[in-house]
Amino acid sequence: MFKIVADSSTEVDGRFLEKFPVSLVPFKLYLEGKEYVDDSNLDVDAFVNDMKASNDLPRSACPSPNDFLDAFKGEEDEIFVVTISSKLSGTYNSAMVAKELFETENPGKKFIHVFDSLGAAAGETLVARMIHEFKNQGQKGEELVKSVTQYISNMRVMFISESLDNLIKNGRISKWKGIIATKLRIFPIMGADGHGEIKLIEKVRNSNKAYNRLIEIMQEEITKKGKKIVAITHVGNPERANQIETAMSETTGIDEVINLKCAGLSSLYADKKGIVVAF
Repeated sequence: MFKIVADSSTEVDGRFLEKFPVSLVPFKLYLEGKEYVDDSNLDVDAFVNDMKASNDLPRSACPSPNDFLDAFKGEEDEIFVVTISSKLSGTYNSAMVAKELFETENPGKKFIHVFDSLGAAAGETLVARMIHEFKNQGQKGEELVKSVTQYISNMRVMFISESLDNLIKNGRISKWKGIIATKLRIFPIMGADGHGEIKLIEKVRNSNKAYNRLIEIMQEEITKKGKKIVAITHVGNPERANQIETAMSETTGIDEVINLKCAGLSSLYADKKGIVVAF
């Protein structure tokens, strides 16, 4: 048996979990001195409304090693952990400490591997989905690790948000990228740079053009590289998420499109009407 453990930047819902079980380890979110636990009990819409109404800077705290150790409990002999990019959070390090502690106390009991997704949100969802895919092919242990690591190296994660304020203030992207967006009143298409950090991909003058261009980029790369599964996650923006889903469903070669609402952490950083895609 195997288990997938992931932090709560990995977007899931009930339908996804029925097909592709994932055990989530939650982030803690902080706003106006109040702590929110980013788990299934969090009212994400209420949290986003609180965040919009507040002048306070929302912050997050990554899961501790003990949080991951608790998730390692069970009868499974293989545990595959998926974390948000190590360049954006200390979650990967927490998971690695937990792995080392577990293996020291339980030598040879379980095979544990921690994947740095080099992305977030839809990117982590896609990695979790692909672990199930490779398991269905009969892969295990180091063979599966090699396959998933290769998949991550070829995965693209991109996003559009109507506000980059939280990303800038929390140091996730540099101020100059935000200045470009606010001064020129553009909708930047951002994305992972392949090393776990965020880069500016293109500057587009209005929202319709930005989403249409995002779809164009996705279709070009999907066709060129033969991608078959796309993940889309959004912060209260089902219209744009559905627009992308429709376009992807009509793209030759795509077998599956995952469309999910963001949980707390991704809503904090993707912010107002954020859309994150991975393929």
